[in-house]
Amino acid sequence: MRVLIASDKFKGSLTAVEVAEHVGAGLRRAAPGTEVVALPVADGGDGTVDAAVAAGFERREVPVTGPAGRPVRAAYALRRADGTAVVEMAEASGLRYGAGAPLTATTYGTGELVRAALDAGARTVVLGVGGSATTDGGAGMLTALGARFLDAGGRPVGPGGAGLAGLVTADLSGLDPRLRGTAVVLASDVDNPLTGPRGAAVVYGPQKGASPEDVAVLDAALAHYARVLDGAGGADAPGAGAAGGVGYGALVGLGATFRLGIEVMLDVLGFARAVAGCRLVITGEGSLDGQTLHGKAPVGVAAAARAAGAEVVAVCGRLAVAPAALAGAGISRAYALAELEPDAARCMAHAGPLLERIAESIARDFLG
Repeated sequence: MRVLIASDKFKGSLTAVEVAEHVGAGLRRAAPGTEVVALPVADGGDGTVDAAVAAGFERREVPVTGPAGRPVRAAYALRRADGTAVVEMAEASGLRYGAGAPLTATTYGTGELVRAALDAGARTVVLGVGGSATTDGGAGMLTALGARFLDAGGRPVGPGGAGLAGLVTADLSGLDPRLRGTAVVLASDVDNPLTGPRGAAVVYGPQKGASPEDVAVLDAALAHYARVLDGAGGADAPGAGAAGGVGYGALVGLGATFRLGIEVMLDVLGFARAVAGCRLVITGEGSLDGQTLHGKAPVGVAAAARAAGAEVVAVCGRLAVAPAALAGAGISRAYALAELEPDAARCMAHAGPLLERIAESIARDFLG
């Protein structure tokens, strides 16, 4: 009996690695003969580097510039055998560093992370985006890699999205020449355009502390930035609005290819090898809800697992998807910790032991 655990994190409670550990413990206790294979996954946002490291990548830490301009330490993951680097934007420019500067927060540190990966010999860079504190269209990232964004006086524009309102000249000729020989993959779970009602500022700006007035400023500045940079040709491309528009910067400035984050990560992490011979795959994330059905990790795992002939169940903290919708996504059944502990605070505090009890139930229901 072979079971694969391929779950994302339970945000604010358990990392993807910890989810796999607790599920595995419960399965082994209830079904001692079961071979349990753990492959923590991520969709490009928080936890992407950790998932890569758990799959055998080398963790590298470097000092970079945080979104507010202060120094922070950030990690990327490197597989030296084939020169693949996984760069998680949230490590350098994420909300983990606070959301108090929506107009001036910069992605400069993300560019520094990409440059560190190039210094280490990366030939493929998977740029996982999500959980950002920024709305600068990736201008900071491109600046760190050698681009110049200048105002009417020939001076660099200010940091963040608001500074782009004064942009007159965008010069990409100084971008790191190593990028020309590097495949950059934009890994995201959203396909929003850069601007407009579904754009980076309108949809995600409030999460980063932007007021309605700030949102208007940022949306207009991003539209102006796109006109100057490439005539707005890439502003409507899928993924351009990801993570405050860093997707746009990657697509237009770095020549990146957009792919759903979970699909990229399953390839990078070796899901096809891990799922071979498995009868059951257990996936999940903290909240299984409507967003899950639109490119999040559990749905991507379910599609790949079903294609390999395995049945799929999900674990989660909170379940807000009807059984029919789950079945349509290829998930036979979902088990929620909230069913065992309805108090949210206690549920999160004791997520590990609760998850082990859930795993025991899965073993009885599917491995008996």
